[in-house]
Amino acid sequence: MKIVFMGTPDFAVPILETLAKHHDILAVVCQPDRPKGRGHGVVYPPVKESALRLNLPVHQPEKVRGNDVFFEELKKLDADIFVVVAYGQILPTRILKIPPLGCVNIHASLLPKYRGAAPMQRAILNGDRETGVTIMYMDKGMDTGDMILKESMPINDCDRFAEIHDKMADLSCKCILDALKLIETGNAPRVPQDNNKATYAAMLSKDEGYVNWNKPSLEIVNQVRALDPWPGTYTYYDGQVLKIWECSIWDSAEQSAKPGTVLESQGHLLVKTGDGALSITMLQAQGAKRMNTADYLRGRKIELGAILG
Repeated sequence: MKIVFMGTPDFAVPILETLAKHHDILAVVCQPDRPKGRGHGVVYPPVKESALRLNLPVHQPEKVRGNDVFFEELKKLDADIFVVVAYGQILPTRILKIPPLGCVNIHASLLPKYRGAAPMQRAILNGDRETGVTIMYMDKGMDTGDMILKESMPINDCDRFAEIHDKMADLSCKCILDALKLIETGNAPRVPQDNNKATYAAMLSKDEGYVNWNKPSLEIVNQVRALDPWPGTYTYYDGQVLKIWECSIWDSAEQSAKPGTVLESQGHLLVKTGDGALSITMLQAQGAKRMNTADYLRGRKIELGAILG
């Protein structure tokens, strides 16, 4: 099939590379290059880097809505279908109508649950035991189109966002190839979503990394898993940011202490939560690198009874 691929971040890269092995990619569309880092040097989106390695033409419109030049360029490509994954812009109806076989989207949730920008992180934050990939036809709404297929996968207790991200990208590669076979043979179903069961996975903010020690231990563990590497989970000690990268639920702890109280500070940090305590085994001081808590405590002291937050 002749495909125009639209995607931007790391998640979309293996999908593009898989499609390029099996189909004719006419062009790749991604977000514009952006300044990044302390030096504000211009950085290519991951999908652009992949497309250039594959010798594929790249389009990077600042905006697709109301962009007549880009609209005409897409029409001239004469693609059979557009495949979209984490592109970063909502396509207007006139673009959705260009390819004769439609526009399909790869979404990293079991729709209609977790429509929106951060479905994988929200699933981990909420303690879900399952997630998955949905391939759907696109319409004018956000992740509201008719579904072609869905495939689920488990979320294990130890899975962080990075692990789920990579597993879901691999699953997406399989799912899109299966869906394109159905479309090519005229056997693709169109299953409407139940809007009454829809939930929204809003984009993450830095503020969501702040630890409320009044919460149950499990909620904080899920927060640490979901927000690694960005924005990271953090608390404050002695007026300085202290990031938490690894922790586990501690079975026994002093129940009368105030949430956020440091109960132990040798080898690990044991901190009181709303319903128990957490053992923190990897953290990061402000301006420093991640390290094992035991190593951190050899060079820095955290007083017993101190209140984090």
